[in-house]
Amino acid sequence: MANDKKPTSLDGAVMTDNGLSFKGAIMQAVIDKCEGCERVIPVADQKYCPTYANPAARWARGACNFATHVKATVDAGGKLKVNPLKASKRAARGR
Repeated sequence: MANDKKPTSLDGAVMTDNGLSFKGAIMQAVIDKCEGCERVIPVADQKYCPTYANPAARWARGACNFATHVKATVDAGGKLKVNPLKASKRAARGR
């Protein structure tokens, strides 16, 4: 038996007057910065993020850490930001 229906992590969500209710939290619709993310799930006529109830709050301080469509940021020097602790361990190993 082939299951053509893609399983979603918002199974059991209920649409209420306040919005989509999932496990006691009211889910907010995704914002334009979330478009292109593989985690976005369409429910009825809106799109929701199963990871965060309020996606706009995740984008307030920069990129969402679960966004699948965003690459690593580049600093002013043109290099990728690297954790200094990891960099020192790599240097100690000779990488």
